[in-house]
Amino acid sequence: MKKVQTRLTLPHEIEVKQQIDYKKIGIKILLYLPLLIWTVVTIYPFWYMVVLSTRSLAEIFAFPPPMWFGRALAENYRILLDRLPFWRNVWNSVYIAVMATITTLFFCSVGGYGFAVYEFRGKKLMFNIMLATMMIPALLGIIPFFIMMSYFGWINTPRALYIPGAASAYGIYLMRQYITSSVPLALVDAARIDGCSEFAIYRRIVLPIIKPGLGALGIITFLGSWDNFMGALVILRERMTYTIPVALRSFQGQAQTDYGAIMVGASIAVIPLVIVFLFMSKQLIAGLTYGAIKG
Repeated sequence: MKKVQTRLTLPHEIEVKQQIDYKKIGIKILLYLPLLIWTVVTIYPFWYMVVLSTRSLAEIFAFPPPMWFGRALAENYRILLDRLPFWRNVWNSVYIAVMATITTLFFCSVGGYGFAVYEFRGKKLMFNIMLATMMIPALLGIIPFFIMMSYFGWINTPRALYIPGAASAYGIYLMRQYITSSVPLALVDAARIDGCSEFAIYRRIVLPIIKPGLGALGIITFLGSWDNFMGALVILRERMTYTIPVALRSFQGQAQTDYGAIMVGASIAVIPLVIVFLFMSKQLIAGLTYGAIKG
């Protein structure tokens, strides 16, 4: 029979283990405390926005400022609907953001596929010129943009807010980098040998592989289009065509700015962004980090 040896844990060993545990706890606190503080700082503006949406104008300007919910939400919501066709403005924002996302995903993926797969004269020069346009501030192109949209007759129309940016330099660059790092050229050549057309290669082979990249670009495009204020302010002229940012901005042009109603509209405007990010955050992270972790 085997002898079972037992060993008693001495008191000083217990103290050492407890010290090690306390040390680990202290390290975790030091690591997570800054993250907790940063989380509170990040969430607080959204929290305060929702709080102000439930307060009257007098309560908003009271001192100390309100830090908890009030009872004026229904009144602020009524004021918002009385002064604006708000749900029409919400639909305008949704329509423009969705169309911008669809057109950008198609044209940028096709452009990125062309730069990644094909070889043609002037390819490097064209690609570098395209990248150089990313360094030009968008505000410098506001006046030419307005003149071009006037020439096309697109003033006060939603198409002016999603067609011009369909083939964005950043989107083509992102798709080109993603296709280069994820789609083997040997696979494309094999499909050509089998008689597959170029568009069929793009649709049946390339698109399924680059779905994470498309997800990342789609989220970036949707958020950018949803938050687009300057372009919509320049193009849109009538209240029925306003997007949410321009509609909320119109409150400040009246005799009195009702911040409670503005906060109600802003709170509603944030909801689609939160939903999109919650459901698509994995695709965003996977798409933006694929090239960094590929070995």
